[in-house]
Amino acid sequence: MTKIAIIEDDPTINQMYRMKFEATGFDVATASDGAIGVQMVDKFKPDIILLDIQMPHMRGDEALAHIRATNKTVPVIILTNLGKEEAPAALKNLGVSSYIVKAELTPSQVVSRVKQTLGIS
Repeated sequence: MTKIAIIEDDPTINQMYRMKFEATGFDVATASDGAIGVQMVDKFKPDIILLDIQMPHMRGDEALAHIRATNKTVPVIILTNLGKEEAPAALKNLGVSSYIVKAELTPSQVVSRVKQTLGIS
């Protein structure tokens, strides 16, 4: 089973994506902030990560820097409401696979993007 980590501070969005990915056959782990997300990724060993940028305790770019210190290859999709031009510049150097503005794609389209990134159908 493909494992996805969702690191998102909005509980409604977090739960919506959890349900959508579980219904599609993914094994899902979620975290509500970047610091918890870093610990979860270390234990859960996901195949892919959906990562918000603006979160309490540790922003997404900071969390990704910590994740990249131990895992340089896991695909990461930024899932945020910040436009690319507003995103922290550090993201460019942290190996982001894709950038999604939440308001622009439905959950089904996000699932499709994740599958495309992983090369699964």
